[in-house]
Amino acid sequence: MSAALSPRLRCIAEISDSSKAVSSSKLACLSALNSAEMKFLTEIWTKTDLGRRQEIISQLVDISEVDFKLDFSGVFVLSLRDDDETIRAQAVAGLDGEDNYLLIKPLVHALKEDVSAKVRAAAAMALGKFALQGELGDLPSHYRQRMYDSLLEALDNKTETIEVKRRALEAISPFSLPRVKELIETAYHSDDIKLRASAINAMGRNCDLAWLPTLLTALNSEEAEIRYEAAVACGELGAEEAVPRLVEMTINEDQQVQETAVMALGKIGSEQAKEALSKLATNPQPGIRDAAKSALKEIQHCEDPLSLQL
Repeated sequence: MSAALSPRLRCIAEISDSSKAVSSSKLACLSALNSAEMKFLTEIWTKTDLGRRQEIISQLVDISEVDFKLDFSGVFVLSLRDDDETIRAQAVAGLDGEDNYLLIKPLVHALKEDVSAKVRAAAAMALGKFALQGELGDLPSHYRQRMYDSLLEALDNKTETIEVKRRALEAISPFSLPRVKELIETAYHSDDIKLRASAINAMGRNCDLAWLPTLLTALNSEEAEIRYEAAVACGELGAEEAVPRLVEMTINEDQQVQETAVMALGKIGSEQAKEALSKLATNPQPGIRDAAKSALKEIQHCEDPLSLQL
């Protein structure tokens, strides 16, 4: 039977054979499958050993993060129907790197129907980039509405887990709608620190300077997670008012918060921020020093796009 198969179908069959090693070169044949090839893969996928399926999806996710020319979205969408939670979650992670709005439909289905909260949360996160496209008017209206409604449904679902709700809040936050702002405000006053952290994240993604006083206060929170998200959000808003506090945070914080404060300074890019970054570029801590140098390069590129080509 294998002799009658095309070279590509034989490659797909070999990949599913757990007795043979999986190589990146062979996995590349799973890119941009046509309908006949997808049908063939679908037929053999459920017969493939669980361990092999997990190995394939894991490697495809890794490959897709470094080679943007390859398109494994067909395999990832197929894997959303897998019986294994880990495979479904990794499939969503793989789709998180795609920007084809046709993927909204399977992601919405995963958010609404998957039995695993882990998968539903991942699906909500993956929808976040499409929410931004929708806010910018880059999506067909029915896709925009379908995505918005599904995220809102997750947030209004009293039985949904906090993890799914917080990821849905982050995802829906680019929409500049009164209902979204109300949801962010409510979450910020929650007793759950994870939900409060996501509310602060959402403030930055919402791109409304009305959140700035709240964010400046959050920069001084007793909770490191809150300070971290506030630094990120201030960077997203380009908040020059936050620069003095962000500079302080590059000194008296744990390394993750320090580096986040440095990156926020880079996003703000004001003269005061650049001056602070220039000093931090000589910091004895490698992580801080490298982050500052990277931020300065990014500012330079934004100010002079041709500078990095020299």
